[in-house]
Amino acid sequence: MTDLDPIDRHLLDLLQRDAGRTLRQLGEEVGLSPSAVQRRIGRYQRAGIVDRQVAVLAPDAVGGALLAVVLVTLERESSEHHARFAGRMLATPEVQQCYAVAGEWDYVVVLAARDMPHCRELGEHLFKNDDNIRRYNTLPVFDRVKAGLEIPVSQARGSSP
Repeated sequence: MTDLDPIDRHLLDLLQRDAGRTLRQLGEEVGLSPSAVQRRIGRYQRAGIVDRQVAVLAPDAVGGALLAVVLVTLERESSEHHARFAGRMLATPEVQQCYAVAGEWDYVVVLAARDMPHCRELGEHLFKNDDNIRRYNTLPVFDRVKAGLEIPVSQARGSSP
């Protein structure tokens, strides 16, 4: 489903910002009835455009979290080595995000730890004790300036202003 009209793009932008809005509220924003909004959302889900809906928690409201960005370089690279590393990242709840990247580093990992000792424990478990990790660098996050997963659909190529 690549032929999104301007209403689709606007609705997708709204859903990314707050999927908890009622169908009526979304419809008022895009000029559609609640049932028309519901049909479009169903279409997005069936087409795989809307992957899932989640609740975004405020870290301070649930006891806080120390975020750390970890840069990782593997010692040996093969499909099997990368799959093993990715599997470990996927299986670890504290790994908030993990990206395979090009350049000096092989991966960028974002960890959400309880505190600095927990962050150190995670680093040792996930990276230091892995004999296929050449090096890793942990960067604790001081301030969250911007965090999000929104894709600016209304500004995508081929869309109407």
